[in-house]
This record gives sequence, C-alpha cells and structure tokens, in this order.
Amino acid sequence: MPGRATAVTSGKELQDQVEALGLELGLEVQVEVAVGRRIWGARRRIDVVLKHPVTRLSLGIECKYQGVSGSAEEKIPATLEDIRAWPIRGIVAYSGTGFSNNMQSYLLSTGMAVELVDLPQWLELYFGL
Repeated sequence: MPGRATAVTSGKELQDQVEALGLELGLEVQVEVAVGRRIWGARRRIDVVLKHPVTRLSLGIECKYQGVSGSAEEKIPATLEDIRAWPIRGIVAYSGTGFSNNMQSYLLSTGMAVELVDLPQWLELYFGL
C-alpha cells in the first residue's frame, strides 16, 4: 500500500512523509505555501498542499509532531482556527507519543485531524483514488 508510514522523530520528518505520500499517490505536492497573514501580521503558511492532477481538488495539511508531552499540544486549538481561515479545506496530520489521550480524542472529534498511520487511506478516500 502506498505511503506506509514509518516512525517519525520530528515535525520535519512528518512533513517529509506527508509530502512523499502525496507523490506516491500521484498527487501534485507543494510545501510551505503562503496564504496571507495571521491577525498579528505573520505570514500564514500551509505545511503541505496536495492537489489532484485531474479534478484539481486541493487539501492543505498542517503537520504536528510531539515526541514527549509538552506545549505543542497547547497550540492545537489555534492551529485548527488557523486552518478554518485557509482558502482551501485543511486538516492536521499528527504523529508522536507525546500527545495526551485527551488531545488525541479532541483532535479526532474535530473531523479536522488524522493520525499519520491512517493518512494514506484517508487521502485515498478524499481524493477518490
């Protein structure tokens, strides 16, 4: 099956795996795509944008990794709000053992997050592959 995930150890590795998965699925891939500004003026960027080459259906993916418990998960609600401001549909792809059970449950309950291990099948369904 395309895109079989291997364990990642950083946010960059997670982003690289999402990018590689998109390419394996035959999708067009862009990384660090600028899409306007945040309310405090910083440039808003989407980690990975996947686009179906025929239908032109697009999806933005914010990659979140947390290897140990800490403050990264505290930023998740703001990340989800930021995704709502994107001009395309978006999700969070997440990985790492540092996310608490409560945060994982919250992420999944939003309908806007997919664990890396489930991402290949999710993308196949979303893009109709």
